Amino acid sequence: MIALIQRVSEARVVVDGEVVGAIDHGLLVLLGVEKGDDDKKAHRLHEKVLGYRIFGDDEGKMNLNVQQAGGQVLVVSQFTLAADTKKGMRPSFNGAPPAEADRLYQLFSQYCRDSGVHTENGVFAADMKVSLANDGPVTFWLQA
Repeated sequence: MIALIQRVSEARVVVDGEVVGAIDHGLLVLLGVEKGDDDKKAHRLHEKVLGYRIFGDDEGKMNLNVQQAGGQVLVVSQFTLAADTKKGMRPSFNGAPPAEADRLYQLFSQYCRDSGVHTENGVFAADMKVSLANDGPVTFWLQA
C-alpha cells in the first residue's frame, strides 16, 4: 500500500462538476492499493500517515503531525501509484490492485476518522479532478 502525501493549505476533489471532498489545512493523501495489501497494511499505513511529522512547530521545524497541527485529511484513490514503470515508455498495470481495493481504500479512510481526524474522500474509480495548494511544497512517499 502506497500513500503519496502532500501538506496542503487547501485541497478538493470534483466529480461530474460537484465537489465531493474538500479540506483546508492538512494532508492530501493519494492512496494506491497493491496486490497483497490487506487490513494490517491499511492500519499500519494510516498510522504512518497520521504520525508523520511534517508540520511546523513554533520554531518552524517539522516536528508536528497532522493531528498536532489541527489539520484535516483528504484521501483520494490513485491506482496509478502501483504501476510498473521500469520498462518502456508506457506504464504496466499487470500488478493492478485486487478486487478489494475499494474496501481497503474505505478502511484506510475509516481508520483516519476513528483516530479523530476530520477525513474527506474522493470517489473510488471515478474520473476525479483534484486541486490543491501544496504548502511548502512538502511531498512524501510512504509505504506499508
